[in-house]
Amino acid sequence: MTNAEPSEDRSARSRAWFDTLRDRLVAEFERLEDEAPADLYPGEAGRFELKPWVREAGGGGVMGFLRGRFFEKCGLHISLVHGEFTPEMAASMPGAEEDPRFVATGVSLIAHMRNPRVPAVHMNTRFLATTRGWFGGGADLTPTVDTQRSQEADDAKAFHAALKAACDRHDPEWYPRYKARCDEYFYLPHRKEPRGIGGIFYDHHDSGDWERDFAFTRDVGEALLDVFPRIARHRMHEPWTEADRQEQLVRRGRYVEFNLLYDRGTMFGLKTGGNIESILSSMPPLTAWP
Repeated sequence: MTNAEPSEDRSARSRAWFDTLRDRLVAEFERLEDEAPADLYPGEAGRFELKPWVREAGGGGVMGFLRGRFFEKCGLHISLVHGEFTPEMAASMPGAEEDPRFVATGVSLIAHMRNPRVPAVHMNTRFLATTRGWFGGGADLTPTVDTQRSQEADDAKAFHAALKAACDRHDPEWYPRYKARCDEYFYLPHRKEPRGIGGIFYDHHDSGDWERDFAFTRDVGEALLDVFPRIARHRMHEPWTEADRQEQLVRRGRYVEFNLLYDRGTMFGLKTGGNIESILSSMPPLTAWP
């Protein structure tokens, strides 16, 4: 690192924040499980199961899984890993061409909802250091019924407003830049369609002010923690039809296609010896292809 604070200290501070955000998300999502009306969501409210794991090449993390009555499947994971990039990976990582050693820490969330009228949500934020350091991540929303799959729909407007506010606290140019990157990234070229209604996506984010960038990444997490529970509570009382459920399963198939064909996080985790169970936990529990 070229700055005064060692990358190990920055990674530890980042990991401490990711731990805190994970704990707050756990508490809020379990509250949603408790609040979901019993007539639409029978059975016992679900609780997260937290499972530590160790990476043989260095580091590890904690996987979190919630399989409940409102959240059909939710994965919420934190990690802190270190080691050396392969020559292939080092060639694509800033600073790794000088020294292949790296440290990476992050939190990732993916929630697939039982009710088709409540959109699926994804968020991850991370800090990665080689001889350089940067933040990456973002959040996006994936409605699974046609009437909500527009950036002009109510849920989309609320979601984008929260992320715009998080960006604007630091630089008003970041939201349009990172929204455009999200729209470009979460796109299925073979189907010529977006995965959802977008959000923001950023990588190699290094403004030259690490504290500012860390604060921005924290604000992205805070925005998700605020806006998604509001959307979920707004939608959780809406009944659904079998046709809605079938449409949801088809849209989930698109989710699988994207994550296995194009998702960089999936590729990074697999190529660096990450935990396969947590890497593939983004897969929905049930899908359908017409």
